[in-house]
Amino acid sequence: MIIDTLSNASRYYSLHPNFKKAFDFIEQNDNANLPDGITTLSEGLRVIVNTGNGNNKEEALKFFECHDEHIDIQFCVSGVEIFAWKPREKCNQPNGEYNIEKDVRFWHDTPDTYFKLTNNQFTILYPEDCHASMMGEGEIKKLIFKIKI
Repeated sequence: MIIDTLSNASRYYSLHPNFKKAFDFIEQNDNANLPDGITTLSEGLRVIVNTGNGNNKEEALKFFECHDEHIDIQFCVSGVEIFAWKPREKCNQPNGEYNIEKDVRFWHDTPDTYFKLTNNQFTILYPEDCHASMMGEGEIKKLIFKIKI
């Protein structure tokens, strides 16, 4: 997992061929006015624009998840978003079966830590990063990039 600010994004371009494309999208758009929805940007790269009210911890942890085939870059456009995190290797309480169509696996485990993102901050979450997001108060607008491994 990586947590950083947009001003440092270029440090991560070399980690995956689609990282630069994702960060270019952020730099080239008026993110505050993007409509919610899913857009394919290129082969193996799509962006989900999501606006919603933050959830309490109990509600958010129902979606404590990880992915097998994608890396997430989650970018906070506005609001304060709280994330839960735990290394996948420490998770041992599955919550259902892996959904291959949605590339998601849920867990009942208790997170090890929580962190916040605010405007122009992002996190990069790899398959080994179990996470839950959209915790907080008030409206949160975010971009979620799904990057095929």
